[in-house]
Amino acid sequence: MSSFQTSVQTHKQLLASELQSQGIRMVDEAASSASRRGGAGPSDHKAITLLGTTIMVPIHTRPAHASIFTADPPDASGKSMLYRNGVAEAPLQFPPQPKFYGLSTADGIPYWKIGQLHSHNVLATTVLQTCIRYGNSDTKCQFCAIGESLRAGRTISKKSPAQLAEVAEAAMRLDGVEQVVLTTGTPPTEDRGAAVLVEVAQAIKERTGLAIQAQCEPPADFVWFDRLKAVGVDSLGMHLEAWSEHVRARIMPGKAQVSVSFYLKAFEAAVSVFGRGQVSTYLLAGLGDAVEELLEGSWQLIARGVYPFVVPFVPISGTPLANQTPPTAEFMRAVLEPLGNMLRTAGMTSDTVKAGCAKCGACSSLSTFEKGNGDALATASPCAVG
Repeated sequence: MSSFQTSVQTHKQLLASELQSQGIRMVDEAASSASRRGGAGPSDHKAITLLGTTIMVPIHTRPAHASIFTADPPDASGKSMLYRNGVAEAPLQFPPQPKFYGLSTADGIPYWKIGQLHSHNVLATTVLQTCIRYGNSDTKCQFCAIGESLRAGRTISKKSPAQLAEVAEAAMRLDGVEQVVLTTGTPPTEDRGAAVLVEVAQAIKERTGLAIQAQCEPPADFVWFDRLKAVGVDSLGMHLEAWSEHVRARIMPGKAQVSVSFYLKAFEAAVSVFGRGQVSTYLLAGLGDAVEELLEGSWQLIARGVYPFVVPFVPISGTPLANQTPPTAEFMRAVLEPLGNMLRTAGMTSDTVKAGCAKCGACSSLSTFEKGNGDALATASPCAVG
């Protein structure tokens, strides 16, 4: 590859990281109307297609409102232009409104309150929109907005297996959905939400055959991994959020009571069921972990067959960390470039994952670093998380 091509690829990687850190200041409210506010996954974001791939970019956050990046109102086909300080930077494509959003269940619940298409091929949902820790300042995760979308009437508190199977079938048929991401708030049971995920995954798999990732905290009994696998769950996410115990105790005091060492035991047990590379964890860069800590944690996870999905922390409206500054693009590059090399060397790149956040890759520019200096951004898999 020529030095010019390498320079172009570096620019693509940096631009994606900059946008995910700073966000886009929308000049037309209609362009942001289909974006998501609140929730348990990437929130206050909108999916955009940039330079050949779809990424999630914050548009409703405090940094986004002051961003140097702006975008034109999209035309009838969704095309727009990205500007940096008023100077044209790159063409953008906004996704169309999903067709299944126009449907409702027999009892009148709009499909979009049950599951959301954050990009072109992934249906995402939070099965339980409540959590034992949310609402308690002594235990809640400081970055989480799981209760905000419920309070605003944009979702329902619990989605049934029948509802989600119905919505998944419609999303597959009408909008080309290829995989489903199921996450959940944590209930007051030792299965940590795995039981409801088993019921929902079984219903979706039987009706659609779609690839499924389930996400929950490590259950007390690891037999739940076998049960999830038996009903058709293809990959599993158990999210640490931060690596250092002192950061976890400060940012997520309740969740930090489940130690990193217990997570590592759970990861090993889950990998033995789902296979190497089919178990993943979120690490939110910008919560307090240093670059070296994130890389050390990632190395330990990869050694156990776990994909460390490192994502820039984005402050979400309505949370205690709403005004925290997100990590810079330079910080993200310092983590993602060596991490991409680690994953490539281990043969655990995102394109080997069957379903879920790592396969999607839209909430981080990590996948663009997995392929070295090749034209990775143009071939990365687009999707989003619920």
